[in-house]
Amino acid sequence: MAVPGSRETVSPHADILITNARVFTSDERNPSAEAVGIEGNRIVFVGSAQEAAEWRGRTTRIVDGGGYTLMPGFIDSHFHMLDGSLTLDDMHFDSANDYEEAVAVIRAFAAEHPERAWLNGFGLRYNLGPNHTPLHRAHLDAVVADRPVFIVAYDGHTAWANTLALTMAGIFNGDECGLNSEIVLDENGRATGELREEGSQAKIEALIPKPDAAQKRSLLKKGLKLASSLGVTSIHNMDGDDEQAALYAAFEDTGDLTVRIYVPYSISPETPFAALEKEAVALKRKYQSDMVRGGCVKLFMDGVIESYTGLLVDEYSDLPGRRGASNYEVELFNRMILMADRLGLQIFVHSVGDGGVRRVLDAYEAARRTNGPRDSRHRVEHVEVIHPDDIHRFAELRVIASMQPLHAPPRPDDGDVWPWRVGEARWPYSFAWTTLREAGARLVFGSDWPVVSQNPMLGVHNALNRMPWKDGMPHNRQSLSEALLSYTREAAYAEFQERKKGQLKTGYLADMVLLAKDIFQISVNEMKDIKPLMTMVDGRIVFEA
Repeated sequence: MAVPGSRETVSPHADILITNARVFTSDERNPSAEAVGIEGNRIVFVGSAQEAAEWRGRTTRIVDGGGYTLMPGFIDSHFHMLDGSLTLDDMHFDSANDYEEAVAVIRAFAAEHPERAWLNGFGLRYNLGPNHTPLHRAHLDAVVADRPVFIVAYDGHTAWANTLALTMAGIFNGDECGLNSEIVLDENGRATGELREEGSQAKIEALIPKPDAAQKRSLLKKGLKLASSLGVTSIHNMDGDDEQAALYAAFEDTGDLTVRIYVPYSISPETPFAALEKEAVALKRKYQSDMVRGGCVKLFMDGVIESYTGLLVDEYSDLPGRRGASNYEVELFNRMILMADRLGLQIFVHSVGDGGVRRVLDAYEAARRTNGPRDSRHRVEHVEVIHPDDIHRFAELRVIASMQPLHAPPRPDDGDVWPWRVGEARWPYSFAWTTLREAGARLVFGSDWPVVSQNPMLGVHNALNRMPWKDGMPHNRQSLSEALLSYTREAAYAEFQERKKGQLKTGYLADMVLLAKDIFQISVNEMKDIKPLMTMVDGRIVFEA
């Protein structure tokens, strides 16, 4: 029998041959090489530059790797492709580090877009009012009072609105907004402008003009182009339904889909149990191409630490008496998990607090006990802080820890409120990448775009440069190989695709990125500056610098 990829089973030459490269394959049996050959959408050769000469034909395109790193394309394990794309034409506050810079962004955008009825923004940091105090509607009114302003925090869990937006939505004096959501009020019962979690923002969002189909397609193309330019070849989307999956599938049909997308069915506390079978399972059956796949569900256990909506085992350090809250009653959540597991669906659950993580692990354990063990590969998304008693449970329950290197504050004194919300006693168990790895957990990395940049090299940089927040703490710093594997082979495993992608290996899908340096020969401080020279998806070059 011929071996796949051998000379008996392939055409006489490769369509594309990338040679003279430092190849990081992610394949533990063949970790390095000098050249990779591609025919159609598959890898047909991985080996030395000398052997690669045999795959060179008259029409073969030769790509000189320049001695730089060629590796599997980045698989971002936590992403919001459509939601992120829809923010690309709004105000962005990534570079705003203080109140004055934030005000400058608003003023410039308002002046440049006099035609916009609403001024919407994304990416604002917490406590970006004057002198790093909480932002108030009066601060926004002082900049723009005659048009509604609505700005969402970088994590998507908190928003700020000016007085006009609050009044138009009828929530200036507060409103019922559901479990774990809050319209923050002042001592006079008037909204401060801070809106915590989705329920508090719903009435404003209902008023904001929605993009039409053409605008949505245009913005999605921008998001896909950005991902390709950064070497991202696959994503695990963290929100979805049939409508969103159909949009991606339509892009696939026209050849415009340049990133592989794993699409979940989004579940909320209001989702009927019948929808799991009728809609979630149907989405899995309907979308099973190599570019667009269903098969998973996504739930939110809690909120975020910054707004005190992340669920903790013990109270917040800077707000005694408060432990956050769950979006679900325990019994309802456990029933949802039990049913999704019974239906053979993979489960993603957003949980940042140690109390939330524990509840998710408890539910997975109960489902395993009731339905029987299977290769479920259920996941906890974020795991920003974990109780020491739960660290070992990831390996025992075979649950995947899906984490985001750029979410970890570099230092406790850089202005981020996160470290002081949880307090020093929890710092050793915060963003505990190495601790979880050493306990046997499978760890995958992503960005949570648009929460932070989707640039995976920034994530790699943070993973390699992580420093303890205090003397004597675990370092949780990652090696370069560990970080890359969490963005490639391990990420493919986390979506049941480890036999198709995530490695440069004969027979695998031709998804890869050529970086502008040999990243194994540079300092860790240079990682953030590395850009792709070329990105390939499905054997097609989708980006060239």
